[in-house]
Amino acid sequence: MTTPPSAPLVEDLAAVLASLRSPAEARALLCDLCTPAEVRTLAERWQVARLLDQGRMTYREIHDATGVSTTTIVRVARFLREESNQGYRLLLDRLKGEGDGD
Repeated sequence: MTTPPSAPLVEDLAAVLASLRSPAEARALLCDLCTPAEVRTLAERWQVARLLDQGRMTYREIHDATGVSTTTIVRVARFLREESNQGYRLLLDRLKGEGDGD
């Protein structure tokens, strides 16, 4: 993962996110931290990642089903498959019951 210039701030935020205990707490923090449009964008990217991971739909079909731009779909696909962060992959696998020991 490339370390951003504001790494201490990002690390602090990551620690806060890791301390959340429930979806309700996560939702409350998201609503306080982000604008409604930012929350919607994050939710859309997560939906796209899940659809891409299922592998049943083309990018165009995902766009038609979600309204998310194909540019965003391509970006999510790149991060899902190629980027070193592997945040999408970690959580998608965890939700499927894989990688629980990480």
